[in-house]
Amino acid sequence: MASISVERLDHLGVVASTIKEVGIIMMIDARLVPHDQEEITAGEAVAGMILNGLGFSNRPVSLTPQFFANKPLDLLFRPGVRADMFNRFKLGRSLDEVYTYGCDLLFSEIALAVCAQEGIDQRFNHLDTTSFSLSGDYVPDRDEHAITITHGYSKDHRPDLKQAVLELMVSQDGGVPLLSKSWDGNTSDIEVFQKVSKKGDKVGRSRYPEG
Repeated sequence: MASISVERLDHLGVVASTIKEVGIIMMIDARLVPHDQEEITAGEAVAGMILNGLGFSNRPVSLTPQFFANKPLDLLFRPGVRADMFNRFKLGRSLDEVYTYGCDLLFSEIALAVCAQEGIDQRFNHLDTTSFSLSGDYVPDRDEHAITITHGYSKDHRPDLKQAVLELMVSQDGGVPLLSKSWDGNTSDIEVFQKVSKKGDKVGRSRYPEG
């Protein structure tokens, strides 16, 4: 009797098709240029983490190969892609590349390109902040550009946990994310909005000088 193997597609087919249609993998690979000997590119690794985050959200990223073990990767990505290619070493190197390039910069460039491609109206936008609680010690990084994971006002009512703050701007047309910026865990909304308003004021004056 022939053996039958079952692969689960679930909602991931819709997500993977959207990623391909808007060209997210291609845009990432254009900025984080793949090496000739890489089995999967940084763009594919990021796409894999997106899919993993929508189906394996409460498990460590290092278990991504386990998540993809029963998925049709030839449909989600391309023929030849295997679950073991999404190992912690590849994902870690890809995250390092994203950090070196600039997480917020990469997100904003891709988001704005996709909005332009899909005809999202960007005339009116909404800006707000939220916080993400994190577990662990998080020793301060010596990198001057790194944010500080520390205690602050917890919007999810977990003052016992350290956190990071995220500033996000979305379009009024569909609530599509346009720009993001990460802040220290103890940053207040007032501080964020004051800096954004000052930056906007400088941009306005440079575009419309007096006289």
